[in-house]
Amino acid sequence: MSSPGYQLADLLRVMARLRDPDTGCPWDIRQDFRSIVPSTLEECYELAQAIEHEDFAHIAEELGDVLFQVIFYAQLGRERDLFSFETIVDTLVSKLVRRHPHVFADGEIEGVVTTRSSVESVKASWESIKQEERREKLQAGVLADVPVALPALPRAQKLQKRAAQVNFDWPGAAAVLLKLEEEIAELRAAIGAASQAGIEEEMGDILFTSVNLCRHLGLDAEASLRRSSSKFEQRFLAMETQAAALGKPLSGLSERELDELWEAAKQAGRRPR
Repeated sequence: MSSPGYQLADLLRVMARLRDPDTGCPWDIRQDFRSIVPSTLEECYELAQAIEHEDFAHIAEELGDVLFQVIFYAQLGRERDLFSFETIVDTLVSKLVRRHPHVFADGEIEGVVTTRSSVESVKASWESIKQEERREKLQAGVLADVPVALPALPRAQKLQKRAAQVNFDWPGAAAVLLKLEEEIAELRAAIGAASQAGIEEEMGDILFTSVNLCRHLGLDAEASLRRSSSKFEQRFLAMETQAAALGKPLSGLSERELDELWEAAKQAGRRPR
């Protein structure tokens, strides 16, 4: 692997130049903390997509885009004398060392703990330390610091995981599956009653319970749904290709023809490559 030319100091300097009020970029100069949040989320999702597709040629590029978001926030913090990139690094390193006492003996980066810890004990220690941090921030509740801005699926999963820490949980996947069937029956009843408010509530309960089922099956709900969405997208594109070969748009096909194309796309996706 060849040695890169530019270093972190160069990136920090580029960011400062972009924000220079006299010679910087007009777009970058206009930005603030709130305005670049959508870009931050978009870059994170693009990184996730590259990883899911094992597109290793672009993962480094997408990681750079995510890093640039951190650098941007650091520059904004420095300009307002709130914090700097160095503050971010110091806070992060301190937190990592504090939360890994099983690795860093006496809270020192080079301090070595010779006794190996189990994954279970590490998880218990991690949650205990985080709970203590929440108390120090006057966030004593188990669910206190679960961000409201998280996407709905990972937030639901995080809420459920937190509740499970105090034994408020289903005993296993089979029990959650029964609950899901119960919620589906309640949705059918709400649909039969033509209650829009009831339908929305029951649909939400089904989604929330489905996330719980994912968790009990050892799955990540967001990743599972993203994979299913990607699979649907690939099959739908295959349908469009087949329809184009027939000289017809999808909208011009009958329900039977659409079903046949869908089944063909499913079968094609299952064939060994």
